Amino acid sequence: MSGDWLRIARGEAPLILCFPHGGTAIPEALAARFMSPWLARKDADWWIEALYGFGAELGATTIATDISRSVIDMNRDPSGVSLYPGQATTELCPTTSFDGEPLYRGDPPGADEIERRTATWFAPYHAAIEAEIARLRAVHPAVVVYDCHSIRSHVPRLFDGELPQFNIGTNSGRSCAPALADAVEAVCAASGFGHVRDGRFKGGWTTRHYGRPEAGVHAIQMELACRGYMTEPASPDESNWPSPLDADPAILPTLRQGIAAVLDFAKGCP
Repeated sequence: MSGDWLRIARGEAPLILCFPHGGTAIPEALAARFMSPWLARKDADWWIEALYGFGAELGATTIATDISRSVIDMNRDPSGVSLYPGQATTELCPTTSFDGEPLYRGDPPGADEIERRTATWFAPYHAAIEAEIARLRAVHPAVVVYDCHSIRSHVPRLFDGELPQFNIGTNSGRSCAPALADAVEAVCAASGFGHVRDGRFKGGWTTRHYGRPEAGVHAIQMELACRGYMTEPASPDESNWPSPLDADPAILPTLRQGIAAVLDFAKGCP
């Protein structure tokens, strides 16, 4: 696999859009070990980078990986500690899909291999985030790290019922100023779509690790239910998933308004 799996587009606004789960690339050396290419890519945040494509015109910096989350999850604690103790989740190097299906034909990666994958992909991805935070903090009083995610609306193993359309994560208020969370939540509430703040998804490693509002770095996660921008089949399989990105995503105006509110917050910080 070539070294172009990490893509950084630098902007000058005090905003970094991160895409840890939009990738579907599986290194050739690992491909045969997975049960199937489709299963290894099933839980990607489908079309998420394209959905936020308007960010560049607003001056946002974007950081995206093409590596599938089944190879290594860029939004998990690298120590292996669960971010959601007592709840079903997937690991740093996942062994199952969200639905509990085994991902590997044989043995899953052991400690040495997890360490190698961490050094090869996880560490450079997060080094890029750290570098962009430092670059932008040198010229802005505050910077927002906005972690972009999506998931199917129904995943019974992970949560009951139907997930709200907009799921705002702030690590229970610790990763950003209340004013930022309030501004994003106000946009979601006015949209007419369902929303929740610090519900099932309170923010992953990115939000929890980088959110230091007292140091001028505010982090917030947005987990979108996929139904807002693509058709969701009742039972996803190789014939119907992923669905194409909608030509005119229903939630796009709200996303634009939400990012505008984030920028207004960041630019207004003293």
